[in-house]
Amino acid sequence: MSIRRTALEALVDITDRGAYANLRLKEAEKGLSRQDAKWVSAAVYETLDHLLYIDHVLSQYIKGSQKPMIRGILRLGAAQVLFMDVPQSAACNESVKLVKEIGKGALSGYVNGVMRSLCRDTDKPVPMPKDARQRLSILYSYPRYLVDLYCNAYGEEFTEAMLSSNVRELTIRAQAPYSAAELETELKTRGIAFERGSIVADAFKLQQGFDMASDPLFAAGKITVQSESAMLVCRAVGAQKGMRVLDACAAPGGKTAYLSMLMENGGHIDAWELHPHRRELLQKTLARLKVKNASAETRDASVFASEYRDVFDAVLLDAPCSGLGVQGKPDARYAKSPAVIEELSAIQGQLLDTVAGYVKPGGTLLYSTCTISPLENENCAMAFLKRNGDFTAAELTPYLPEALHARAKGGMLQLFPHLDGTEGFFIAKFQRKQAEQA
Repeated sequence: MSIRRTALEALVDITDRGAYANLRLKEAEKGLSRQDAKWVSAAVYETLDHLLYIDHVLSQYIKGSQKPMIRGILRLGAAQVLFMDVPQSAACNESVKLVKEIGKGALSGYVNGVMRSLCRDTDKPVPMPKDARQRLSILYSYPRYLVDLYCNAYGEEFTEAMLSSNVRELTIRAQAPYSAAELETELKTRGIAFERGSIVADAFKLQQGFDMASDPLFAAGKITVQSESAMLVCRAVGAQKGMRVLDACAAPGGKTAYLSMLMENGGHIDAWELHPHRRELLQKTLARLKVKNASAETRDASVFASEYRDVFDAVLLDAPCSGLGVQGKPDARYAKSPAVIEELSAIQGQLLDTVAGYVKPGGTLLYSTCTISPLENENCAMAFLKRNGDFTAAELTPYLPEALHARAKGGMLQLFPHLDGTEGFFIAKFQRKQAEQA
């Protein structure tokens, strides 16, 4: 099977059959050389990242609908012409070969005609609708409902700046006892360009290719991948050595491991995960990073466990969410809908109400999502405070650089990629009131 067919089948599974891109591509890359695996991943992600724009461009040359595999071939071909360093002749010829490879040779002339017309017109401006929001939807490949959501919340100018941002650096950090200073020295010795985080100094944003899976530092548990915003979530918990902390939705384990580091591998972290296979992933992460003060358990955080009532000094709820703040997951924005976001918001509220019962009087509850969605974020946090009178908004500024202080209002902060150079995370911190003295 050619690598283009491998990419095609993965793409169609994602766009037409609901597969998750990261999982489907891991499957697709099995048995491929490193170079071929990188090409397949790049081709699929470039297509997904620009899917609505690609479809709009193709609509200038085709009428009516196509079968999923033919549509997928044209999408992949267009992605190569428009967004990848592939010669136009190769993109055309390989698309025709792909039609024949899947047994649809009778359509090779059709595909060839569309691809050659596309290549002929690459220097011409692409017609765009006059409606500003529809233009944004097509230009940046975000469904119209999301463009409306963002424009209504933040305005059109802010929305365009956000959608046009491109935060794609691989961000890593050191895991103690390996230090950030040692990691910086190692990167400089290897000649690997990087920037230190502006929000969390532990973050190293790499400016070039870095093969994480084969790196000896990764194998030794000295480094791990973690976004700067995810690190900030952990720091905002305020976990300290000697505390008992709950990470209520812990897989794949990066936040649990960083919490452990911040706690100097002391105290104890209860790390819960709903799904057994993800708990196994969590356990592997903790073992690789040599975390000694955490225990992983399969548990549904939405179901109250009375034995943990008032037990924890701090609880982290990094809740299941729409994932719209993670730019490396373009399939998330196509798979979601307003109804799905409303459903997620209800689940988040239930989770918050449940884990709140585990917080000691005087303790803290940190709520976070990796999304930009007021319904899941600010609205959910404010609704929680209205339902739970024994909690108040807690101060976030001690954990933030001064540049972010003005935006941290009411114990809440929304990070945006174009403003902060990181993923779109939301953080809300609550404190449980001390028990009244009798």
